[in-house]
Amino acid sequence: MPDNITEQEINDRLALIQQMLTEGRRGTASWGWTFVLWGIAYYAAMAWTHWGHSAWAWPITVAIAIVLTLILASAKSVHHPATSLVRAVTSIWVALGISMCLLFIALGFSGRLADQHVFMAVISAILGMGNGASGILLRWKAQFACALVWWISAVTTCFGSVNQSTIVFLIAVFLGQIVFGLYASLSRSQAHNNDGPAHA
Repeated sequence: MPDNITEQEINDRLALIQQMLTEGRRGTASWGWTFVLWGIAYYAAMAWTHWGHSAWAWPITVAIAIVLTLILASAKSVHHPATSLVRAVTSIWVALGISMCLLFIALGFSGRLADQHVFMAVISAILGMGNGASGILLRWKAQFACALVWWISAVTTCFGSVNQSTIVFLIAVFLGQIVFGLYASLSRSQAHNNDGPAHA
């Protein structure tokens, strides 16, 4: 760092970084409803697979969730200039979403959902990666905690019976999708009402 940088300039730069992190958290929190929507979709697909034993459960449920996400996203879309941090977080989730959709559809149509341990472990690991990367980029402890939930699920679903692994996965969906989505939405609403930063 050059010697001629003043303490005020350093403080201004730190304030700018903090503002970018806060905007990134707010941006992610504004999409909290998608976490809840996809958590419900996972529950619906798993229930359909369990009771209906249909290879179509995941492809159809994912297709419905995609359509609902696109409709609701276009209805709420507010265009603000995106920072580099927001674009980075968005690109993580877009790439993750495409990967998971292709995986769900391919596994469903190919009839390869039979190994529930592997399926739940892979989904958990992918969601752990997305939440972990976002949590690290945004320095958001709540989202990084989600990543930990998913990583624990990825490991533990490889062991025990299918029923035990399914229970672990269902708990991870509840905590990592529904609870986090509701928390993010509430923190966004509270920050908007207070005109303050999103909670860490």
